Amino acid sequence: MDTTSFENNLRADGFGEIETKSLPPGTSTTEHGHPFDVRALVLDGRISLKVAGVSRTYGQGEIFTMAADCRHAEEIGADGVRYVVGRRPK
Repeated sequence: MDTTSFENNLRADGFGEIETKSLPPGTSTTEHGHPFDVRALVLDGRISLKVAGVSRTYGQGEIFTMAADCRHAEEIGADGVRYVVGRRPK
């Protein structure tokens, strides 16, 4: 999916806050949650999300979603990651 279509779909689904975000290689976070729903399209690189003890890696062209308050940890791949993300308050 191209970035413009993805952003249009985000807006149509109520994701009002949209940004392109980049994280450097090796970045990681401890388990945390957000008070909003997330939907993101990976543009470059890789991001791994660990939810309920299960890790899944997303790469270029893949979309990941996360419900508000979902506890998760993040690990960024060796090339970093760049993605378009939308946030929707619960």
